Amino acid sequence: MKYCLTIILLLFSVAVFAQDGGKSNKLVQFSGIITEADSNSVVPYVTITNLSNKEQKYAANYQGYFSFIVHPGDTLLFSAVGFTSKTFVLPTEIADHKYTAMIKMKSEIVYLKTVRVNPWATVEEFTKDFLSMKVADDDMAIAKKNLSRTSIRGMTLTLPRDAQEISNSNYRYNFDRMVNANMRQTNPLLNPFAWGRLMQEIFAGDKARSEDK
Repeated sequence: MKYCLTIILLLFSVAVFAQDGGKSNKLVQFSGIITEADSNSVVPYVTITNLSNKEQKYAANYQGYFSFIVHPGDTLLFSAVGFTSKTFVLPTEIADHKYTAMIKMKSEIVYLKTVRVNPWATVEEFTKDFLSMKVADDDMAIAKKNLSRTSIRGMTLTLPRDAQEISNSNYRYNFDRMVNANMRQTNPLLNPFAWGRLMQEIFAGDKARSEDK
């Protein structure tokens, strides 16, 4: 009985080793494209980890295509930033030496908590500013304050000019230059007729003074 049990264990061990040896010896060219599950758009640069073969890592290209050597029955992990990791197990029985699959990954949506930024460093500063704040009674009071002459005058001094105002100003400037093109005043010191009139006035004044004497 002991010898029969020993023979059965030996046969079982040989069968297990034979299966493992057949699995490790057969190589398969595993190829495919990785796309999104919702839009069928390619997912580029996905990291592929072979969990069954010492966690060897591969990477898909920018078009989501990958191709590398695996063994039948290997477990592969597909991971990418912004997507949920996906585990894919190859079939244990592959007739051909190549295997193709379409891998679909689901985008991972992360909802972040709302962050409120307050300009006050401490609660005391907020309390002080809040108590000194002047709040209008209603919307009508706020509208009257914004439409007051003082408020509008302050906005005209601080607000920059828009494109339409600049265009109108340039148009008026060019129009004034065109209208007054022939009305330019010359320097009288460079006018010979002005010098002639000045000499005539001087001579007329000298003559009048000599006649008075």
